[in-house]
Amino acid sequence: MKKNLEQLSPFELSLYLEDLHNSEQASKEWLNAGRGNPNWTAPIPREAYFLLGQFATQETYIHGRDRLGSKSMNTIGRDKRFDEFLKPKESLGATLLRKIWNASADVLGMPASEWLTYMLDYLIGDNYPHPERVLPGCEHPIKQYLQQKLFDDRSAPFDIFAVEGGTAGIVYTFNSFISNHLLEPGDKIAMMTPTFAPYLEIPDLPEYQFDVEYVRSKSMDYDGKVSYQFPKEELDKLRSPDIKAVFVVNPSNPTATAINDESITQLKAIIEEDNPELMIISDDVYGTFLKKFHSLFTEIPYNTVCIYSYSKYFGATGWRIGTISVAKDNIFDKKLQELNGPVDEKIDSRYHIIDSTPKNIRFIDRMVADSRLVALNHTAGLSAPQQAMMTIFSLYALLDEGENFKNDVMSLCRKRGNLLYESLGLTYPLESLNTAYYCEINFDWWLTKRFGEEFRDYIIDTFTMTEIVSRLAQEERVNLLKAEAFGSSEWTVRISLANLDTPKYAEIGLRITQLMTRLFQEWYGNQFA
Repeated sequence: MKKNLEQLSPFELSLYLEDLHNSEQASKEWLNAGRGNPNWTAPIPREAYFLLGQFATQETYIHGRDRLGSKSMNTIGRDKRFDEFLKPKESLGATLLRKIWNASADVLGMPASEWLTYMLDYLIGDNYPHPERVLPGCEHPIKQYLQQKLFDDRSAPFDIFAVEGGTAGIVYTFNSFISNHLLEPGDKIAMMTPTFAPYLEIPDLPEYQFDVEYVRSKSMDYDGKVSYQFPKEELDKLRSPDIKAVFVVNPSNPTATAINDESITQLKAIIEEDNPELMIISDDVYGTFLKKFHSLFTEIPYNTVCIYSYSKYFGATGWRIGTISVAKDNIFDKKLQELNGPVDEKIDSRYHIIDSTPKNIRFIDRMVADSRLVALNHTAGLSAPQQAMMTIFSLYALLDEGENFKNDVMSLCRKRGNLLYESLGLTYPLESLNTAYYCEINFDWWLTKRFGEEFRDYIIDTFTMTEIVSRLAQEERVNLLKAEAFGSSEWTVRISLANLDTPKYAEIGLRITQLMTRLFQEWYGNQFA
């Protein structure tokens, strides 16, 4: 049965077109720029991780038998055995592991020998993660990484919950808001758009049914460079105390743009002057793709839950590793302490099985419990091997080689973006605020610039964006995502700059231009028929 393509979500449409054209024989290569999965990895920390796992496995043999290793690994002489294990190995991963082994307690959070004992246990993975929120050998390096790459030295002291990627972080946060009556079904919240399409669907779920106010960014010109930013009048919507929470992806997906300093200053003023109890959920997954990034968590820590994932930066989407950060002093704990009456009693009864004084349980620890429906709290926490991988990624980024990796990733994405924009006859956006992980192309604006206003009007009157995306797939074998479902305008597409070989991006621009040139020629010819 033929599908009604107009009714499909952008991801459904993308998958449908991919399945349709994968079955066809064609002379042109299929270029799928709708995928957000990067085509790079970080091999050095992975190699270090697996070498450490190899050593951990060797240690289980010391007091074990061939098929039954010993969980109780012998610490006597371990430092020497580890040195001997590393000595003959000359790979980049081994070099990193030696750097980590020789790192100071300030970096590791404890003496290296103690850290090694923890990590070997985590890699063997024969324990429930404990404490559930984040493991002791992992917490300090991960917090150091977040502090250096997303926050700065001004950041307030904070706690983290290690979770299964950014998506889990979002789900856990919203669920705990509801479970603790910080938000009630039907409450008014704000969504800063454009944003990742599935996030726009969360408020409509039956258990939430939030009343949503959309705070919309728009394309702004800065000395010939484009940046999507929030007009003052849009941000001023957040001054209303009726808005209990605001959700933002910063830098944005799909525009790839970070919120500028002026808007952050305005947000701080809004909270100080008009809406001091506004709760902020900030998804900062793409912040590490900028040279300097100002997280809302740095500027407004008291009101902000910060979500981060290692997936995109390290090419680790399948690992499912990320964090939730909450300041030690925060609005969420304050609001919990202010609850009283039947609601407070109901919440106390929810958590009484894990603490005889449930009133004292902090919001971040309630998230941990809620992630396992409270009753299974003892099994909560991200798996120990996953936390160990996150720790090695963090330490890699904290050492000198990690900065080189960051420069390589940024350079790669920007090179791809420049190739695409040049092939479309466009100027690359403002680099200081643009991650170059995605880009958003506005066909309305581009068609006017490239072919003129009359042809633009013809395309918009004659076709839909779905039809243009479908024709690009059918005739040019290029797969793009419609961006309307991300909260962008009807005539925009999202192009991933992460998942294809670099030269392909000039080809994508060429193929888009070829399709529109054919349509232009048909239209122009009909003018004189």
